[in-house]
Amino acid sequence: MDLLLDYFNLREMPFRLTPDERYFFGSGEHNRAIAHLMFGLAQGDGFVVITGEVGAGKTTLMERTLARINPATYKPAVITTTAVDGLTLLRLIGAEFGVDRCNDHVAFLSRIRERWRSNLACDLRSIIVIDEAQALSVQALEALRLLSNLSDGSKPLVQVVLLGQPEFRHTLAGPNLDQLRQRIIASYHLNSLELAEIGPYILHRLAAGGCTHVDLFDPETFPVIHRATSGAPRRINRLCGRLLLNAAIEGEMQITAVTAQRIAEELERDLAFGFPSCRTIEPDPSLSHMLSVPF
Repeated sequence: MDLLLDYFNLREMPFRLTPDERYFFGSGEHNRAIAHLMFGLAQGDGFVVITGEVGAGKTTLMERTLARINPATYKPAVITTTAVDGLTLLRLIGAEFGVDRCNDHVAFLSRIRERWRSNLACDLRSIIVIDEAQALSVQALEALRLLSNLSDGSKPLVQVVLLGQPEFRHTLAGPNLDQLRQRIIASYHLNSLELAEIGPYILHRLAAGGCTHVDLFDPETFPVIHRATSGAPRRINRLCGRLLLNAAIEGEMQITAVTAQRIAEELERDLAFGFPSCRTIEPDPSLSHMLSVPF
């Protein structure tokens, strides 16, 4: 890393894979997705759903939105662990809202409800943000729907934002989730960057990282990068990071289309191996029953 920082006089690595809202690039797709998110949040009720391919920038988009909203108005709880049973999901939600865990599940849910009521009394809106929502079971989604039904008179106590991969849309279309679908007030599918956005995206990331070499990427590299990555931001970051490393090793100050094609092919070969499938933990269906208990 120090090699790249020193060679290109960077403050930090511009093509990291970890989501960082400081590097948010407002493509047409991402701006439209944010508009849908902000519209949904303004309603203060129901579900907002954002889907997109792996690496499309859903998490960065959500972080950008959370950074823009007024902390005196919203209290978000971000859940990134989703392959869990329903009761564990409830505990994660409670922990994010600062509710102490107890063994009596009904009492625990009552404490969460009271915390949301307290927030509402202070004009603070509670939001549950679920990342990687495609890993949620139907039972967990139904539990979230029941949570979203909790209200203080006519005022909803919580709103839910779901971020997931494309297969999540198929889950939502299932016959057992009709009631949840009726509570979706805003939904958007985030597509990849277009060819014309590749150059501005790369230059934006470089500038955010402190790079002053405006000609570092030959414009002829942009179509190559678009073809190799299908315009997915995370794939672009991965390839561009490798291109920077190659340039530093080779002592070059400009990345050409020929180099970009060669490195893209090398990267594809390096990543051409599989992973064993992961087993999803089956949730405990008792949570939905528990939520139906009056308290």
